[in-house]
Parts: sequence; structure tokens; C-alpha cells
Amino acid sequence: MKNPELGIIRAALPDDEILTKCIHCGMCLATCPTYDLTKLERSSPRGRIQLIKAVADGRLEITPTFIEEMSFCLDCQACETACPAGVKYGRMVESSRVLIEDTKENYAIPDIVKKIGLNYILTNNLALRTVAFLMLLIQRSGLQFLMMKSGFLKIFNKNFNEYLKLLPKMKFKTTRGLLKGVSLKPERSRYKAAFLSGCIMDVAFSDVNLDTIQFLLKNDCEVFIPEKQVCCGSLHAHNGEMKTAFALMKKNLDAFLAEDYDYLVSNSAGCGAFMKEYGHLLSDDPVYSIAAGKFSEKVKDFSEFVHLTDFQTKLRPPDETVTYHDACHLVHSQKVSQEPRQMLAKIPGIMMENLNESTWCCGSAGIYNVTRYEDSMHFLDKKMQNLKNTKADVVLTANPGCMLQIEYGIKKYGLKMRIEHPATFLNRLIKE
Repeated sequence: MKNPELGIIRAALPDDEILTKCIHCGMCLATCPTYDLTKLERSSPRGRIQLIKAVADGRLEITPTFIEEMSFCLDCQACETACPAGVKYGRMVESSRVLIEDTKENYAIPDIVKKIGLNYILTNNLALRTVAFLMLLIQRSGLQFLMMKSGFLKIFNKNFNEYLKLLPKMKFKTTRGLLKGVSLKPERSRYKAAFLSGCIMDVAFSDVNLDTIQFLLKNDCEVFIPEKQVCCGSLHAHNGEMKTAFALMKKNLDAFLAEDYDYLVSNSAGCGAFMKEYGHLLSDDPVYSIAAGKFSEKVKDFSEFVHLTDFQTKLRPPDETVTYHDACHLVHSQKVSQEPRQMLAKIPGIMMENLNESTWCCGSAGIYNVTRYEDSMHFLDKKMQNLKNTKADVVLTANPGCMLQIEYGIKKYGLKMRIEHPATFLNRLIKE
């Protein structure tokens, strides 16, 4: 593809060396949610690779079928975990989405709304906080309830009420607001950890950010939160807006490299997975390649960091039964599976229930549950049945999208359980 950008944009039309890594063994089929749903070859990873190869070879135009399949894919990357040949499928499908966006001439209203959200709201902290504050007013004033009750919104889309239910509850204070007056330098410090406040995490999950930071501070860890940090760019990359993602990546590198630190601790699986890709995506950049590589090497998921540093915090035994859902971008993208379980196993007296198909996508997949609501619900239904069978009191998962989707499923099915982030769970168990 003729495009001056580097990294994943350069790979939007993969060459034969990349594409022929797929040996068509079929190992991916049993792990692919969309193939499991349709049993159509084109809706499988190897089927989509063939579609991408056909476009790369010039044998296929950007057809509605091609666009549909690239959109239908959850990009959960379970196929990468199953693949014996090490095919980087996620990079291929994300590159194809870049190609689709670059070749579009007309945009439907949902496309325009998505572009505004990704390229103007999430990229600007002031705009994001302004929108979040307006949403907070709508949610807390009862206006959202009245809008849903009236049924007026269904004129625009039959699922509009469900979209509103899937939205996160905005917080009155951002992460920095909650940390006002809190010293980020404990008297004794074993590590210095950088921390990404994030975009949605900062305005809707600032309480989870606070729990994460408090846990680090209570375990003799200094925390560095760059003031000029921005959204990590993951949502943009997954939705074909790579030019914006590159700009955000470079801003973050400038912000985080202002100080030295041991690790960058991420409490969002999607953010952590993408930040670990900075080094690859900017590998050819003459200015940022070395810095991006060093940056990515220091990124650790919260559970990965806790396991790595072997914290010996005194925790009280929980009085709930717990189960654990693997966020796709943690287990499949980052290959972090055992560390969360080993971290939880150290909690005295913990009662863990195994979740069947814990590594299967819940259907959130970034903004998939909004852009493809009906499809998303098929995957959520399967996840909720498995959760129901555990009879657990608490579901732990390390990604905001999963938390929102599963919380929606808990209410939809009337289950008596709640969703919680592992950092929140651990922080409230600390003996004061």
C-alpha cells in the first residue's frame, strides 16, 4: 500500500513471507469464536488470511464481503495462541482495517461518530473530560433513565437503550483528582513504577486506577504518573485509525521517557498489549525506534508485575468465592495466563472456582459490542452460562471492556455475582 506511515500501516498489504506462514492446519478453527458461531471457512482465521492474501495479490478488490469479515472478527487473537506456526494474525487483520479505512470514500453516520470519538475526543484530555462530565450529569440526573424509558432513542437504533446500558459509569474525579494530597513516594522504595492513567480508565475507572496505585505504594513502590501522557492508541489501532495511533504513541514516549523507572505497570489488558507493541510498530522510525523498544520491554501487566516482584503483602482471607476470566489481550496477546492465577493463589484462604472456557472472548472486544451488538451478545451468552455454572460471588478480570460486558451480562441474566478488577480485589484485602 502506498502510504508514508511506518509499522503496521506498511504491512497493510502483507507480502508472501508473512502470509505463507499459515500452513492451513486448522488448529485455529476450534478456538475462533466467529467460526464456532457460523462454521463458515471465510469467518475463520485461515479463511480471512486467504481473503487478505487475495487483496494483496490483486485478485480481490475491497469487497463488501471482505469488509464484513474484517469487521466480524473480534481480534481476540485466540488463534495466535493455538497456531503452531506462530502466525501473527492480529497484525494482519488490524492492517486490513487500516486499508479499509484508507479506501473508504463515503462514511455512514456510525462511522463518522466513531471517527469523532477516536480522533478528536480520545486524543484530547480536555475534550475527553468534558464529554465524560456531560455523561456524568446525564447519568446521575436521571435523564438517561428517562431517555431509555421513553423509547425515543429507538427511533435512531433499535439497540440504543442497550448501548447506554453498556456505557461505563463516569466518575466525578479522574485519577489525579483522587490522588490529590497522596504522596507517590513511600518512605522505603524497592521499585519505581510508571503508570498509565489511560483514557476511559481515567474517567470511568479512576477507582481501579486508585486501587492499583495504592497497592503499589503499600508495597514500597514509588509511582511515576507523567502529566503529559495521552491515550495509548490501542482502540485506534484496532479500528483502522493508525495515523492517530502513531501520533499518540510518540506523545507517550516523550512523556514517559522524561524520567527513568523500572517498569511501566498497566492495569488494562488492551492498553498493556498495545504498549508492548510500540517497539515493533516504531522499529523503523529514525527518531523513536530505540526508545520505543526500551519502553515496550518495561511494560508489565499488574499481575505480571506483582508476580515478578514477589510482593509479600499481608492479606486477609476473602469471604467470597472467586473465579477468573482471561481478558483476550492479556492471555492471547501478552501471553500472560499463569501469573494472575499464581498471584491469586498467594491469598490466604482464597476459594477459587474454575471457569470453563475462561480464555474465550466475552464479546466486548474494544467497541465491538456497540458496532456489532447482536454478534457480541452471542459470545456474551456463552460466557455468562459458563460463569453461572461456577456459582462464584466475584468474577475477576483485568480489562475495562470485559468488566463492562460481563457486568452487563450479570444484570441481563439476573445473576448474584459482581465483577471486580484484581487490583481492587487485592487492595481491599490488605491488612491495615
